[in-house]
Amino acid sequence: MLTIGEVAERAGLRTSAVRYYEEIGILPPAERVNGRRRYGPEAVERLEVVRFAQSAGLSLEEIRVLFHGFGRDVPPPQRWQDVATRKLRELDAQSARIERMRRVLEATLDCGCVTLEDCARQVSDAA
Repeated sequence: MLTIGEVAERAGLRTSAVRYYEEIGILPPAERVNGRRRYGPEAVERLEVVRFAQSAGLSLEEIRVLFHGFGRDVPPPQRWQDVATRKLRELDAQSARIERMRRVLEATLDCGCVTLEDCARQVSDAA
């Protein structure tokens, strides 16, 4: 059994982060021994998955769904595929929004308008 400090050190986190992940349900509650948290090695493994999912851009809510948002009959690979597919759609939408923003900003560089209102109208018509 590991102390919260040992889990935090192995996972590269602060103890407050370990407590927070436990509080929001991403990390299962620790056993209590003499009033102190004690974790099994699976806690470190879970936190490694959390770090991996965060590196893929998943929010804590999306990570919670990954762990708890499916029925027990849904295997982990299917869970990941479902969450990853949703995240890829979100990234595609963000990418399209960024491209629109880029076009508008580039158009404003060449507008030559006297007032901001004229610029906004001209660029809106062009974009």
